[in-house]
Amino acid sequence: MLINYVWRRRLFFLVSLLNSIFVLNAQDTEARINLLLAKMTVDEKIGQLNQLPGDLMTGSEVGKEDLLAQIRSGRVGSVLSHTNFEQKIILQRAAVSESRLGIPLLFGFDVIHGYKTVFPIPLAQAASWDMRAIEEVERIAAREASADGQHWTFSPMVDVSRDPRWGRVMEGAGEDPYLSGKIAEARVRGFQGDDLGQSSTIAACAKHFAGYGFSEAGRDYNTVDMSEQRLREVVLPPFKAAAKVGVATFMNAFNTLNGVPASMNKYLITDILRGEWTWSGLVVSDWNSFGETIVHGAAADDVDAASKCLSAGSDMDMAGGTFQRGLKKALEGKRISMQQLDEAVRRVLRLKYSLGLFDNPFLYLDGERRLKELSQPVYRETARSIAASSMVLLKNQGKILPIRPAAGLKKKIAIVGPMADSKTNKDYMSFWTLGLGMQYYDSTQVVTPAEGLKPVLENMGYEVLVRPVCTAGDCDEKSYAMMIETAREADIIIACVGERGLDCGESKSVASLDLPRNQEGLLRLLGRFGKPVVMVLFNSRPMTFEWASENIPAILVAWQPGFETGNALADVLTGRVNPSGKLPMTFPRKVGQVPIYYNHLRTGRPQASFGMPFTSGYLDVSATPAYPFGHGLSYTEFQYSDITITKPTLEKGESLAASISVTNIGDRIGSEVIQCYTQDLTAEVARPVKELKRFLKITLNPGETKKIQLKISQEDLSYWDNELRFRVDPGKFKLFIGGSSEAVKEADFEVKSIKK
Repeated sequence: MLINYVWRRRLFFLVSLLNSIFVLNAQDTEARINLLLAKMTVDEKIGQLNQLPGDLMTGSEVGKEDLLAQIRSGRVGSVLSHTNFEQKIILQRAAVSESRLGIPLLFGFDVIHGYKTVFPIPLAQAASWDMRAIEEVERIAAREASADGQHWTFSPMVDVSRDPRWGRVMEGAGEDPYLSGKIAEARVRGFQGDDLGQSSTIAACAKHFAGYGFSEAGRDYNTVDMSEQRLREVVLPPFKAAAKVGVATFMNAFNTLNGVPASMNKYLITDILRGEWTWSGLVVSDWNSFGETIVHGAAADDVDAASKCLSAGSDMDMAGGTFQRGLKKALEGKRISMQQLDEAVRRVLRLKYSLGLFDNPFLYLDGERRLKELSQPVYRETARSIAASSMVLLKNQGKILPIRPAAGLKKKIAIVGPMADSKTNKDYMSFWTLGLGMQYYDSTQVVTPAEGLKPVLENMGYEVLVRPVCTAGDCDEKSYAMMIETAREADIIIACVGERGLDCGESKSVASLDLPRNQEGLLRLLGRFGKPVVMVLFNSRPMTFEWASENIPAILVAWQPGFETGNALADVLTGRVNPSGKLPMTFPRKVGQVPIYYNHLRTGRPQASFGMPFTSGYLDVSATPAYPFGHGLSYTEFQYSDITITKPTLEKGESLAASISVTNIGDRIGSEVIQCYTQDLTAEVARPVKELKRFLKITLNPGETKKIQLKISQEDLSYWDNELRFRVDPGKFKLFIGGSSEAVKEADFEVKSIKK
């Protein structure tokens, strides 16, 4: 007893000491910031809020000035999109040695799906439903980016979107707020680690705050108009999750939200982000989004825009120069106060202190570390693993896959199509691979499908025929004829189709989701031969391919998988890796169904079957998706037991406890994503048909069974009513557990009437 008491006292003393040190350090930082602020001129304060582009342009053209001269004069606080390592040293030296106050620069960069090592696009990573793997990807990205002199990434993008026409769905985690929130947490942890002061971590940025994924017509930068309930239940949860785990920065969205540009939206930034969520970090504009408030018609000029954006709670102006041109005049005209200006500057300086830049401005600019850290072979192993686990098997009729050894028979496999062996247009990647260089970087570091598959299939006893066709769709008849003849000779055809790398990302919205450049026509030709055809889709968004869905026996969604494309594809197609990916976005049958998503509201006239009159449907196509949210097949099969609920009637404050057993009834080891949904049957406000509340990825050996236990709190069952009260209503609910949003077991439970 005495020993335990002594150790408890020692532990209490140690915790108290650490807390005291933390408080003293925080107080010391604030004191240093206050001393620095007292020395700064108004121009130098505004300079800290000014971010200028480096050697890459990732937005619309803005005025170009002498960057080095502005740094020396104290008019720049941050530089974005700069790739030249040696020049970053020169710029930092100018800031700390040649400017009046010696305040270090903050280098920001878009690290979207890897830096020097390119991983699958974020939407593909979301299809893995593997939070540990996603966190590890960002850990590697942070190591590489920080070693190359970057302090800050404009990632993760946590915009929920239900419209695959929008090109930036590839940067997010899909259509569901809960899944998006969990992935946001994993990505922030990966980038920031436990301590931003460590040189191997970088500051993360939750973007785009808020509503950007709901732009009208799927057009980038377009108008967003939505109810407060949708905002709080669908759009904001991933941002709140990022804030809760301590994301260092937020970024404004380009769009207006209910008529007010997000950059000057006080309700979003001050009332919700800084008020309700008590988040205290730095808010940066998107590229010239302060200046674009004038184009929106919400500000008269630079002075008006600058004053409105700063007053709303935004801090740093990316690339536009609006603050530099208008903020001083706004201060002189009493449109803003010195206190408001100082608070914004404090947030910039705090971030620089937290990154250790005041103690060592060159902490991230160590040439020896850079040589050791970048492009390590072990990083490519991680890239290969997550690329394979991200791939989604949509269809496997007749169990064509996995491809089995030829067993001494003389068989031929043809690898054909525009995406079979491409080395241009950043194919198998995206526009957002800026760490590699400029926009049209040649994909020399990518293992193409042909390069990865050919040696593996040859070792399995096949003769492999490779016949790509140009990705631009303008090949001559001879090229197509040669490809068709190659396919005709084969016993198995692997058709690699989809989008080019530069079809993916910002400003890449589309009006059609069909396979581009007549690739469906190519699939129709291949289907005529009566041979087994495997369609491999390289895509950045859900696409439509009705004929292929009905006629091609095996379809694999490979997304844009990054450097290890071919190796990961070989792993999955040959069964070395059993596919386990699940769709994070619904795949429509036709673009006219968009927006289509699993967690929709019930209609008063649901359509039980296609063609039923006076119901909510279409004359020309079923209202159901081609492939639902959460769908993904395996080479084995999983069987779910019925759901057991410990106590089906809940008192106030009680959580729902449920269990289900999952058995691998196939002959291969496999991983399954167990998905748990709820439905509120009788709420005050109409509720979705299903809402994802929990998920768990497990691995089972053949014949193995695992019992899964889940808890759902009453907070999980709550919603925002018409008076913006967050509440749970008494009444009946449904619980769904299964392998997709549609393939589920059901059970009923009830929340008892709660006395107020």
